[in-house]
Amino acid sequence: MVTRKAWMAELKPATPKDRQPVTRQSQGILKGAGTPARKQSALAGSGLTSERMRAAMVERLRAAGIRSAGVLAAMGNVPRHLFVDEGLASRAYEDSALPIGHAQTISQPFIVARMAELLCNGQAPQRVLEVGTGCGYQAAVLAQLAGEVYSIERIRALHDRARANLRPLRVPNLRLVYGDGMQGIDSVAPFDGITVAAAAHTVPRELLQQLAIGGRLIIPVGREKQSLRLIVRTAAEHWSDQELEPVMFVPLCPGMI
Repeated sequence: MVTRKAWMAELKPATPKDRQPVTRQSQGILKGAGTPARKQSALAGSGLTSERMRAAMVERLRAAGIRSAGVLAAMGNVPRHLFVDEGLASRAYEDSALPIGHAQTISQPFIVARMAELLCNGQAPQRVLEVGTGCGYQAAVLAQLAGEVYSIERIRALHDRARANLRPLRVPNLRLVYGDGMQGIDSVAPFDGITVAAAAHTVPRELLQQLAIGGRLIIPVGREKQSLRLIVRTAAEHWSDQELEPVMFVPLCPGMI
């Protein structure tokens, strides 16, 4: 069985040419102590633990249209199988959403990469908010692309699970918050980017107000029919709104449980 410690040792930073600069890099997830040759050999011999699975996932993302070198490097660095149930680990690098309990899912890799690419838009945002931490996977990806990441989760059991998943990876620029994501986190706003991992019936006004001028909100909107929306705050009381592709997310709900 692959341990978290083994995967931490296998993680490697992206090369400078592949990495978008950030003010404060998520050094914890990128650094791993040297691994003895015997352990490296054992890791290389396992299909799941081999870097080739993540590399193959990255190539599929590239073929599907993801162009940002920084996003592709981040997707290749984060071990997705550590964020899913052990029984689903063999499916971790498929391009599919997987259940994480409490009627929630971990988004498919393409959606994670697509939303991150839209959020960054070729830049390195300083402060980002993720609404819907879930198991913590997307937060770990975002932490490699932004200076500071705040991730809020309304379900206490998932908040605790994400904390447990992320603790061994040591991500110093990531803060997890237990709270109502529809309210955002006004105390640390404004945000250069906000990404929402659940579908809203309408765009929450609180999130619009917590965007910095020029900030980008990536959010799925709709009930039976959903679409991904890109909203940019262009002035104090003005936002542009662009409808992108159809998507399917769990619903965004208010309150805390």
